[in-house]
Amino acid sequence: MGKILAVVNQKGGVGKTTTTVNLTSALGGLGKKCLLVDIDPQGNATSGLGADKRKIAVTAYELFIGTAQPEEAVLHTAYRNVDLIPSGIRLAGAEIEMVELERREKRLKAALASLRESYDYLLIDCPPSLGLLTLNALCASDTFLVPIQCEYYALEGLSQLMTTVRQVKRLYNAPLELEGVLLTMYDGRLNLTQQVVAEVKKFFPRKVFATAIPRSVRLSEAPSFGKPINYYDRGSKGAEAYDALARELTGTPSARR
Repeated sequence: MGKILAVVNQKGGVGKTTTTVNLTSALGGLGKKCLLVDIDPQGNATSGLGADKRKIAVTAYELFIGTAQPEEAVLHTAYRNVDLIPSGIRLAGAEIEMVELERREKRLKAALASLRESYDYLLIDCPPSLGLLTLNALCASDTFLVPIQCEYYALEGLSQLMTTVRQVKRLYNAPLELEGVLLTMYDGRLNLTQQVVAEVKKFFPRKVFATAIPRSVRLSEAPSFGKPINYYDRGSKGAEAYDALARELTGTPSARR
């Protein structure tokens, strides 16, 4: 049965979608069958995997509302071992429509139940909010990963996220656990970076990934070409970092140099 992992942080601009796309692709490169589930109405993960949002008929919206079967929403991408449940603009109104639906907080969990056996990992790209879509992701997941940028106010709002997680554990999903905290936009030459790292490790003891994601122009460029970083520039520092993260997550030994 596949592991479901939500990538979540209600603060925008922390590298959440970048992490979801590139970690999924890196896991695929290690031979893990992966499904990326894009539930951010902006749909950046969808376009980041090369899908044309204008030509997609069935998206995560139809799964939330219940008008399509999960298998109908799955797209095969051009990337090894990576499938996609895309997002679309219709998802922007889903939270309002879901208010009156039964078991509205578990719609995504129900939709993914029939797909878990087909994948090793199912990664959910959440919107930058703690609304009903993110609540669905946390209810559906086994673990969650929190990207944090190495900048001022890095921990701003995270106490609210952890309060939400505690409520989800108490009311809906008791086994939910923190997979780890990922430091993004990392530049070890800066004193600020070292200060943020120390602060994050104090806030999340023993839960910070050893791998950190560096600042990288190549990482920023890759989405505009609809490619994960390991296909856009395999030799870049960003590609190496996400490969290392995938290996850390799976316990796979580092590649021989």
